[in-house]
Amino acid sequence: MVSDEFGEVNFSVFTYARYLNQTDLEESYTDSFGRTSAIDIRNDIQFQKVTLNFKGWFMVPKLSYLFYTWTSNTSQGDPAQVVVAGNLGYAFSDSFKLHAGIGSLPSTRSTNYTFPNWLKNDHRTIADEYFRGSYTTGIWAAGKLSDTVEYRAMLGNNLSQLGVNASQLDDKFNTVSAAFWWMPTTGEYGPGKGFGDYEFHEEMATLFGVHMTRSREDAQAQPGTEGFENSQIRLSDGTRIFSSDPFGTGGDIRKASYQMAAINGGFKYKGWFLEAELYKRWVDDFVTTGPIPVTELEDDGFQIQSSYMIKPKELEVYLGYSKINGEYGEPTDTSVGINYYPMKRKQIRINVQALYLEDSPVGYSSVPFTVGGNGWVFTTDWIVTI
Repeated sequence: MVSDEFGEVNFSVFTYARYLNQTDLEESYTDSFGRTSAIDIRNDIQFQKVTLNFKGWFMVPKLSYLFYTWTSNTSQGDPAQVVVAGNLGYAFSDSFKLHAGIGSLPSTRSTNYTFPNWLKNDHRTIADEYFRGSYTTGIWAAGKLSDTVEYRAMLGNNLSQLGVNASQLDDKFNTVSAAFWWMPTTGEYGPGKGFGDYEFHEEMATLFGVHMTRSREDAQAQPGTEGFENSQIRLSDGTRIFSSDPFGTGGDIRKASYQMAAINGGFKYKGWFLEAELYKRWVDDFVTTGPIPVTELEDDGFQIQSSYMIKPKELEVYLGYSKINGEYGEPTDTSVGINYYPMKRKQIRINVQALYLEDSPVGYSSVPFTVGGNGWVFTTDWIVTI
């Protein structure tokens, strides 16, 4: 938009419309403690999201900014349905860039600035959704340690601040998340280091990463159950640990410590893409009112995603699978989809997907899956990036 000796302003838009069909899902589910809940089945069309981005630099190129407005129209009436946010940054060197503002915790691949370069459109596998952190306010450093190694480390308020006001936060400022990744063969992994090989790498690109996150969470500082980018700590049957009497023993959890590690590896080569991510989560150090039957929760899981460009720059097919190995259930999801680029450019995409859920422990209004979901879900998305 503007570029002169005093700065630069760039503007972009990400938006999409979605048809969602959940009519094959069972109408209710029963959790591990015998509690039965109804599922709100959806079959509708939504102009789902509009994101407006302004980014650039001011006075000196080392002083950068990102401002954005982010809407989730399926969450109208919920907290944080519209977010106006951003961050400021200063590049001291290629190896040390410091930022302050709202950003995503680098807890998994999908929260480490890969969006919107995903195979799925604007949602994750249920394992990724279950284990990950989300967006919060904080400070972070990022940079290159060598031609093939990069990092990002963040200190933030909590696991997910969207829809949570400052008075609900505790006074500890102790959420920490860090990621390191290595790209040994080419030193790059495509735009945003995302998923899929739209770029059709002639030389095999590889990426290996590790993510570590720790946070002390309390019941008051949790996002709403329908807040978009919702990231609440749950049992593997979908029960929120900070809900009233989660174990059916008359006890409530007021505070808990969350620790999570993820490792991933993948490659891209001539339209082929394959990547896997493993997760391990510990939740403990509970502060409770009344009795609960556990002193620690321990879960692990994984996701695998693969794709192939049938027609370079035009047609892509993909498969995804994830599983959670939890103490209160072992849910899975399987997805098969296509991405069609009618203009042979990434800016316009049509995504069609079939998703099979088994006892989904996660879900909210801005994603296709729902808590307790069993059965098929179908989506068709029209995505435009300007």
